[in-house]
Amino acid sequence: MLGDLQPWHIIVLLVVLFLLFGAKKMPDMARSVGQSLRIFKSEMRQSQKETEDVAKQANEAARVTPAVETVVTTPVADAAQKQANAS
Repeated sequence: MLGDLQPWHIIVLLVVLFLLFGAKKMPDMARSVGQSLRIFKSEMRQSQKETEDVAKQANEAARVTPAVETVVTTPVADAAQKQANAS
């Protein structure tokens, strides 16, 4: 299978890279790959944070505001209240 790397596969790969690029360029290449991976990870973290922020804002915007209770007065209730206040 493609994903089954054995230790000898890695050794052969390193030998081929060593023959192609030489001993002087290998540390520079490793450093460059490491730096690229750090940049990639930081960009992924930043992207994930932005996605979470957008989702949080969407959830807050979608929240239903609680209904405000309204008091409905009827003429009968108004007359009874006026009468009680006059006493």
